[in-house]
Amino acid sequence: MNLKQLSKGNVLVFGDVILDRYISGSVDRVSPEAPVPVLKPSKEEIRLGGAANVAINLSSLGSKATLIGVTGRDENSNQVQELLKKNKIRNALSKSVNPTISKLRFLAGQQQLIRIDNEEEFTEADWKTSLSNYRKHIKIQKNQVLIISDYEKGTLRNIPLIIKEAKKLNKIILVDPKGDNFSKYKSANIITPNFNEFERVVGKIKGEADITSKGKRLIHSLKLSALLITRGSEGMTLLENKKGKISREDFPTEAKDVFDVSGAGDTVIATIAAGLAANFSLSESIKLANIAAGIVVGKSGTANVNQAEIKNFLKKADSHMTLEEVKLFSQALRKKRQKIVFTNGCFDILHAGHVEYLEAAKELGDKLIVGINSDQSVQALKGRSRPLNKLFHRAKVLASLRCVDAVVVFGDKTPIKLISAIKPDILVKGGDYKIKEIVGYKEVIESGGKVQTIPLVEGLSTTKIISKMT
Repeated sequence: MNLKQLSKGNVLVFGDVILDRYISGSVDRVSPEAPVPVLKPSKEEIRLGGAANVAINLSSLGSKATLIGVTGRDENSNQVQELLKKNKIRNALSKSVNPTISKLRFLAGQQQLIRIDNEEEFTEADWKTSLSNYRKHIKIQKNQVLIISDYEKGTLRNIPLIIKEAKKLNKIILVDPKGDNFSKYKSANIITPNFNEFERVVGKIKGEADITSKGKRLIHSLKLSALLITRGSEGMTLLENKKGKISREDFPTEAKDVFDVSGAGDTVIATIAAGLAANFSLSESIKLANIAAGIVVGKSGTANVNQAEIKNFLKKADSHMTLEEVKLFSQALRKKRQKIVFTNGCFDILHAGHVEYLEAAKELGDKLIVGINSDQSVQALKGRSRPLNKLFHRAKVLASLRCVDAVVVFGDKTPIKLISAIKPDILVKGGDYKIKEIVGYKEVIESGGKVQTIPLVEGLSTTKIISKMT
């Protein structure tokens, strides 16, 4: 993935412009007037929020962004313009008699004490002016991608009209949705609700299969190309409409530490748009967005991510493939008539027994692909205390072994989706399994492959190592 390509993209952002103000300090006493903390302020920060934060994220990634929206005729509006100019963001903001939407947050250390919102619904005249600005910029050929950033603050009065006019010009339309009525987003290419927003619209989710079935219905009813559900610590789930068939791909979270989730949704949609505008595939763009979101939640307040941070992350962490990447890798191997061996496991604490097992597996073919359980998948199998080592570390150690040619993550309890996608020539598991009980046995045999077990090294196991530690 060549991140330099991002600079070639042009993205139009239309939505609610917000100015975020942060006053932070320390609290060491309670007010004698009322049972409330007394904040001693030490720092004040002003940042762009809402659609403006989406534009900031695009600019930070190297993409060219143009922002359409509404501000007031006030000092907050001046500050918005200054920040946009500083970040080299083109804009066509109309001026309202109503105040600029702003949010004031008071923080003590990492704890938010209170938030004060200043907002009034914009007028019909404001909408007509911003619509006129939108119509002018959507016709510009280089603006390949449109982001509709809906915070339900009144800027976007007629979203179906916005989508209709973009569709006529063959633009790629991404929507960050809000509320419990998604019908206004009909015919957009991609919508990116978080899990709670998704559940509000489709009803209570009862499991992974329910996500897929209800997601499919939503895609069909809204005539979407794709639905991306952001799921916090459980990563992201992509449901994509490919010629009438809905495929699913899960992206395990890349976050190392979660400090603040404010604005993470803005980072996700901006990064996807930047990727698509740079001609990355949807899967590549989401992988990039997943990394960017993992970085941004480790920062305080509304923040953004740049190419250098992503490059640094990729250097350290790009040791595993996505489902789509491993499909392509497998196809390339088959064209070369190379024999593919597949095995899987948690590999929580990699020990000599694992290494001997993997070396023996590699000897059975030309290339060894190893499926590794995501952190959530390990937890579901082994309990809340596991894994001891996060996915990043487990995948990194596995990928460093000479006998391992590729590592791919799966989020389910079993690797059946991986096995069906890879179609290995040889499926391998440890000698403690009965061959016909191995997950994927039927599928591999039916595709002309073999299923085989390898004896395990006696006395070596992760469970025994953990027991000695406790």
